[in-house]
Amino acid sequence: MNGLTFDIAHLLAGSLVLVSFMMLYQDRLFALINVFALHAVVLALSVAWQAYIQDAHHLYITAAIALVFKAIVIPVGLHRIIQRLGIHRDIETAVGIGPTMLAGIGLVTLSMVLMLRVTPEADPLAREDLAFALSIILLGLLVMVTRRNAVSQVVGFMSLENGLVLAATGAKGMPLVVEISVAFSILIAFIVIGVFLFRIRERFDSVDVGALDDYRGERR
Repeated sequence: MNGLTFDIAHLLAGSLVLVSFMMLYQDRLFALINVFALHAVVLALSVAWQAYIQDAHHLYITAAIALVFKAIVIPVGLHRIIQRLGIHRDIETAVGIGPTMLAGIGLVTLSMVLMLRVTPEADPLAREDLAFALSIILLGLLVMVTRRNAVSQVVGFMSLENGLVLAATGAKGMPLVVEISVAFSILIAFIVIGVFLFRIRERFDSVDVGALDDYRGERR
């Protein structure tokens, strides 16, 4: 593998981490969804580049699935759900943006140190891709933990899954049947979550998960 090939792979994986930080910074739902779509586009490019490097043609299917479903179908669906439900467009956070970004930097540092130390014998590209992937997973969890809006938590979950895809492709890919089953699982989960959001909005007139806590407290 020549240096340019290696550098492009790192650029794409690092760009995913950067876009994850962009998601942490967003305080508007539409902007968050648009950034997630960008996240999916960069993921598709990264997976396609891995397919080229590894000469693994089935990874092109993975890239196409990420591009079609995560960059187009799911963001468009979430935009329509928000408009249909009349959801409040501002994202309420449990923690301020500043502390959240600092926590994100700490998680990325932890990911890099941890993965590079526990995989000293692995292929250099694979171990650094795994470090980037763990960073994306932890940043996705941070989005879920620090956002009170159910839609933003869904986006955090899906960005976390993007990190899992990057890890699988960086570690020399995964079986095609697994990739297809994961894609359909995500699509089904998206449909179920859409129905769930409709029900929350109908019952509580809000998709803030704090409403569920308040309701549970009133019933005690």
